[in-house]
Amino acid sequence: MRTVGYLLVVCLIVFSTAFTALTNNPDKDKLLIEVITYVLERGHFNPKKIDDSFSQNVFRNYLDGIDGQHRFFLQSDINNFKRYQKQIDDQIKSSDISFFNLTYERLISRMKQVEEFYQELLTTPFDFAVEDSISLDFENLPYARTLNGLKQTWRKRFKLSTLEYYSSLKEQEQYEFETDSTYQIKSDFVLEEEARMKTKKNIENYFEIISEIERKDWFSIYVNTITLEYDPHSNYFAPDDKEKFDQNISGKFEGIGARLQKKDQKVEITEIIVGGPVWKAKALEVGDVILKVAQKDEAPVEIGPMRLNDAVKLIKGPKGTNVYLTIKRVSGLVEEVVITRDIVELEESYAKASIIQKNSNNYGFIELPKFYIDFKDRNSRNAASDIKKEIQLLKKRDIKGIILDLRNNGGGSLKTVVDITGFFIDEGPIVQVKSTGGRKDILYDEDPSIEWDGSLVIMVNEFSASASEILAAALQDYKRAVILGSKQTFGKGTVQNVIDLNRIISGGTHGDLGAVKLTTDKFYRINGGSTQLEGVRSDIVIKNQYSYIDMGEKDQENPLKWDSIEPASYSMWNNLTNYDFVLKQSLERLEHNPYVDLIEKQARRIQQQQNDYTYTLNYQDFMEEREKNKIFSENLNTLKDYKSNLSFEWIPEPGAPIDDIVKEKKSRWIESLEKDFFIEEAVNILEDLNINLSSQPLAQIKK
Repeated sequence: MRTVGYLLVVCLIVFSTAFTALTNNPDKDKLLIEVITYVLERGHFNPKKIDDSFSQNVFRNYLDGIDGQHRFFLQSDINNFKRYQKQIDDQIKSSDISFFNLTYERLISRMKQVEEFYQELLTTPFDFAVEDSISLDFENLPYARTLNGLKQTWRKRFKLSTLEYYSSLKEQEQYEFETDSTYQIKSDFVLEEEARMKTKKNIENYFEIISEIERKDWFSIYVNTITLEYDPHSNYFAPDDKEKFDQNISGKFEGIGARLQKKDQKVEITEIIVGGPVWKAKALEVGDVILKVAQKDEAPVEIGPMRLNDAVKLIKGPKGTNVYLTIKRVSGLVEEVVITRDIVELEESYAKASIIQKNSNNYGFIELPKFYIDFKDRNSRNAASDIKKEIQLLKKRDIKGIILDLRNNGGGSLKTVVDITGFFIDEGPIVQVKSTGGRKDILYDEDPSIEWDGSLVIMVNEFSASASEILAAALQDYKRAVILGSKQTFGKGTVQNVIDLNRIISGGTHGDLGAVKLTTDKFYRINGGSTQLEGVRSDIVIKNQYSYIDMGEKDQENPLKWDSIEPASYSMWNNLTNYDFVLKQSLERLEHNPYVDLIEKQARRIQQQQNDYTYTLNYQDFMEEREKNKIFSENLNTLKDYKSNLSFEWIPEPGAPIDDIVKEKKSRWIESLEKDFFIEEAVNILEDLNINLSSQPLAQIKK
């Protein structure tokens, strides 16, 4: 079996040797460009030629990245930038950042101008009686030619925002009057002013967030524009972003277990994470404000004026250490709270299971949000070990089949997907991998044991990507499972490795350079075809609300091409003898199901709205459009009010903490399963898979 991190180790040895001479470079940004370019050219699966065409693409995409909605730059700024349109490739090669410096300085200057004039635009009431409209087709909208033109652009956007608030306030007033006939309805003048102040507050919050973005953050956008020119999944991680990536892939971090939000120079608790230190100690509540943070034997630091990321850094820390928080309670009481940091597991990232009951039979349902793993601690919980536990728990309930839900699962660890696929087959190939330089490997399930050999349905949608596609493709090729879902999955057939740039250049005073997530491999199905662009096509297709929206790999910038290689040697699963019957039965059910038609109408409506960039600024027209949307939504109420006849029972993990918060979360999850039309069809498929055709009379199996 191939070692997944093999290429990464080789790259680090080669790069660290080559870059020893660069450690004395005093300019970190220039050094970063040089190192990343080197890594991309020598480590990427399909390196690109850095030429004028590359330069033009970076130019266009970078400007979209920093001002895609044309909020700040004028056309004169763009004209000034254009002299660099075909020079960025040369600047990359010489580690010159003149283009970035120019755009950054101009952007900050324009932002300050807008911040100075936006309040003036909100002092005059808006007239919603005039015929007016605004286009938000940013891709085709021209930049403002003058500062007055930019003001008009902002004024129109403020008017749209205020109109939305105003219409909601008008409806609320009418509701108050209908509820209480003595209620004094506010005048339109007062309501317009209230709506305008809401818009003002919203834009103030926006500029508060913008003000926390530092030069290094804008530079990260520039660097990422370069990496993304290679493919959609090669990214630069600034030091803070690398930590977030590790947290995302592992589903856990070391800290206090609370989510924070900064608003009006206050850092507020917005959520307590179940099972974390704060939750266990009952030390904080949602709405509490953290005023100061202190470490042991150190003076408290006021965090209100800080960037939120910097405040979070102070609060987080190694397991077992204490952090001292000065808290202002919702009640107004100010006090110090001591919290011992610990491992915080993000429960929503982990697999969870439910029993589904139908016709006196039990079926297992497992939802897997991502293929998580902690690369720093391979012995800790991961997607494979958790799925194995869930299967074992479900088997104790005498289940007749399993539904594995990979909808919205964007992927994760390659190792865990190989292990999980192996739970459903005896030993054999799972996925083929082609690496940088042309090396080919096959990743095998080498364990002959099978955790579940019964009926199996895999649920997917357009957001099932990468590792999800490996699992679905392998089980489809073995004809081990029925794939139910969208026409095809996302279509990401590439593998990335994360390279710590600090290990490339040892020594020196360059500071933390961050990391690069680099596309180093391309994976292929065991039948030889790639999932790149094509994804995995469902055996049974049910449209959903996103069916007509372009959102797959093929719709991204610079995707790698589809190709194929020689198939691996594998044997089909012998037990799925009624596969064609199952597909036929499902097709007949779906053709006569009224919910399918409603889903189709919903998907078409969303497609229409996605392609409409023009919005009215006239109150009467706005309300007429809202009424049309309301009528359409009411026609879909049957879909919204859908509830299956299935019975669901949450299967708690033995030893896991359970309190009212946990129960409420699980209750909401079960409620969402009951309203999920796709799950009902998945259970029907499991029933059909269990039918022994040779022993059933035709009248009985027709249902």
